[in-house]
Amino acid sequence: MGVGKDRTDDRAKIVVRTGAVGIAANLVLASAKAVAGLAAGSIAMVLDAVNNTSDSLSSVITIIGTKLANRKPDKKHPLGHGRIEYLTQIIIAGIILYAGITALIESVKKIIEPSESDFRAVQLIVITVAIFAKIGLGLYFRSNGKKARSELLTASGTDALFDAVLSTAVLISAGIYLIFKINIEAYVSILISVFILKAGIDIIREAVDDMLGHRVESSITGKVKQTVAAIDGVYGVYDVVLHNYGPDRYLGSLHIEIDDTMTADKIDALTREIEQQVYLGTGVILTAVGIYSRNTGDDEFMAMRSEITRLVMNHENVVQMHGFYIDGVKKRITFDIIIDFDEKDTKGLYNHIMADVKEAAPGYEVHIQLDYDISDVDS
Repeated sequence: MGVGKDRTDDRAKIVVRTGAVGIAANLVLASAKAVAGLAAGSIAMVLDAVNNTSDSLSSVITIIGTKLANRKPDKKHPLGHGRIEYLTQIIIAGIILYAGITALIESVKKIIEPSESDFRAVQLIVITVAIFAKIGLGLYFRSNGKKARSELLTASGTDALFDAVLSTAVLISAGIYLIFKINIEAYVSILISVFILKAGIDIIREAVDDMLGHRVESSITGKVKQTVAAIDGVYGVYDVVLHNYGPDRYLGSLHIEIDDTMTADKIDALTREIEQQVYLGTGVILTAVGIYSRNTGDDEFMAMRSEITRLVMNHENVVQMHGFYIDGVKKRITFDIIIDFDEKDTKGLYNHIMADVKEAAPGYEVHIQLDYDISDVDS
């Protein structure tokens, strides 16, 4: 099965097109604000222009990063280059942080050595137009970010909306100066600097979080489980593990519970159908489908299952129990449990459960596998 090239191509086109619009819009805004700010002697407007310039540069890097991330897999990188986008985010964050630190230094200088500004109608018009332009740009970026599942575009959209708020602050400071002759723009500049720095830190945190690996959104794991559970012959879906190889690129595995009477040829057909349906429905590529066999046709075993399930789930912080099977010939009971991360003594709880099950099933060898709550088990 391929790696979803059509999906990634469509996503890349949206990101590149949106980035191009962002470059053009931010360059126009930056030029207008810089000219107006220099003419008025307003450091707040000039810093606002610098912020727009950094936004434009960020869009350039976003486009380059997306193009590189969309390259075909090769022998050295068989799972593609999607994670380049996370490196792109860190580079963009570095640019934003540099702009924020520079802006903060200049703002402090302006407080120490204040100078008069000379706002006129043209400056106020430029700021007002910029506010509405940034609101439109922010909504456009966020809409396309959601469509392309691009955190970078969504973050850029949020940043643009913050820019509109900051430009509004500049406009208010200009109005206060014109009416009351009180100059507060240096303090407004500090506010702008803080917002710029916060945006850079947030982007770095998100990129590092993605590279470290985090819980996949429940909307994705839930859809995978629902897709598999709807297929005839599947009685449970467990242990969904998805690995992120770039935005919207997931490879993973899962376990299904099936009747112990199912033959190898039927299992083969079933797993192939599962892989195909999951890919078509979610874009997730399943690299493995494991099997849990469930007892059928033995009332005694079914009763034991119900009793042991009740016993295990009565323990606090046991999130799930699955994969239960009794081997009547070898007198062996096997199943998996998931214990909540909030449990302070996981080993102690595990041992307690093991002792309870052995007491409830004398004469049986008990094997309990401790799983981890990697995906939303109750999806």
